[in-house]
Amino acid sequence: MNRSAGILLSVTSLPSRYGIGCLDSVAFRFVDCLAEAGQTYWQILPLGPTGFGESGDSPYQSFSAFAGNPYLISLEKLVEEGVLTCEECDAAGFGPDGENVNYETLNNNRLALLHLAYERSNISENPHYRQFLAENHWWLTDYALFMALRGFFQKPWTQWPEDIRKRWDYSLDYYHRTMYYDVEFQKFLQFKFFEHWWALKNYAASRNIQIIGDMPIYVAMNSADVWAHPELFQLNEDGSPSAVSGCPPDAFSATGQIWGNPLYRWDYHRSTGFDWWCSRLWHSFHLYDVVRIDHFRGFDQYYSIPSHSSSAQEGHWEPGPGIDLFRTMEWRMGWRPVIAEDLGLMTDTVRQLVRESGFPNMKVLQFGFDLKDTGAANDYLPHNYGTNCVVYTGTHDNETIAGWFLDGSEELKRLVRDYLGDVCTPDDQMYLPLVAMAMRSRGDICIIPLQDYLGLDNSARMNRPSFAQGNWAWRLTEKDLSSSLFRRILRLTQITARFNWANAHLV
Repeated sequence: MNRSAGILLSVTSLPSRYGIGCLDSVAFRFVDCLAEAGQTYWQILPLGPTGFGESGDSPYQSFSAFAGNPYLISLEKLVEEGVLTCEECDAAGFGPDGENVNYETLNNNRLALLHLAYERSNISENPHYRQFLAENHWWLTDYALFMALRGFFQKPWTQWPEDIRKRWDYSLDYYHRTMYYDVEFQKFLQFKFFEHWWALKNYAASRNIQIIGDMPIYVAMNSADVWAHPELFQLNEDGSPSAVSGCPPDAFSATGQIWGNPLYRWDYHRSTGFDWWCSRLWHSFHLYDVVRIDHFRGFDQYYSIPSHSSSAQEGHWEPGPGIDLFRTMEWRMGWRPVIAEDLGLMTDTVRQLVRESGFPNMKVLQFGFDLKDTGAANDYLPHNYGTNCVVYTGTHDNETIAGWFLDGSEELKRLVRDYLGDVCTPDDQMYLPLVAMAMRSRGDICIIPLQDYLGLDNSARMNRPSFAQGNWAWRLTEKDLSSSLFRRILRLTQITARFNWANAHLV
């Protein structure tokens, strides 16, 4: 990969109208801002559907590994199509523009608007819709029925009646007939999501901006994937998980974390030639230019926690598929650009897997200043970076760089200043030299969260691991997307030799 730069920003964080950032004109304008600032990448968070009250609205706990989030459908475009009116959208009461996402309001009001659009759409006459159904039936049929059943039963699928929980043929036929319009509504939502996504994705390509997508390693227990393909997962006879995902104590939690996702039956996946995984990877590479695979170390060893456990500390490590999965992927699809999220507990075998894969791994600047590991050998200190890596000031799971420094101990602040050789910059401006240090590093790619360019404190943090509620809600305001901000980003990108020369004519 060439020396380049990008910005990390969830689509949901855009200052769109109607309560949440989405695939509307604001997203197109943000692409323009990236191009004019000499950037190469827009890194986003997972795009899968989430539900209010389930797993804290986390995009890493989606109802499907393949579907898109209906919240991201542009109401603005539906108004342009004539299936909604501005008055109807305004009356839905999403709160003042620019405020944090209110997922309860979205769940109650936005889906009702989308259903109204569906009723007015005459979608069955659209040849593009029929083509979409034909090309995506391999995942869409199960997903649409799952979501319709979820709405009908109002319970996780493990609590549904046995006939449909176990997908007996007559039961599938019965519910497809009796819930026909609910199933068709779910298909309509997916058609509109992908129609709007591809418009944005193609526009980004026209401006020489590549999208880095994010693929969670696990899927949610209450998902179409687990319901439709229980043989892929470590489940009991009743469909409940026999063990769940998580991690031992680490930098994010002193007692570890229980994520609750079902674990894969890697022996079964291997016996199929990793068919499901290759389908999932192909789908991700179809959607994005580059795929960041979350929790990459889980392919070397994964942390298995007995499902009855109350503490992550009761878990243990099990072997994952290792390099075989990625050799199979390359054999089937050829070389594909991947970023390995190898954060967490690092071992020699994890490092070996990253080396064998050839994928660039991640270097998070904040981790370089761990007060328990201040030695020169710390992998996250910039002087130890190689070129085949992606450098971040922080990720969606970290504090903002400004909040991290301002809320840090005096010992941490002294260590950072000594490393930078900076004794003059005021504390509330220290995010500037920290961002610049990441951009100056040797790593081929540097991705900076937009909150860090803005110097925002931890009120702008996206996620606090181990806290189930209050995450994923932060949004920009219109004034944040200022021309002065992107001129400053452009200048830093130029002087650190990360400028995207494909857009030189814009400067």
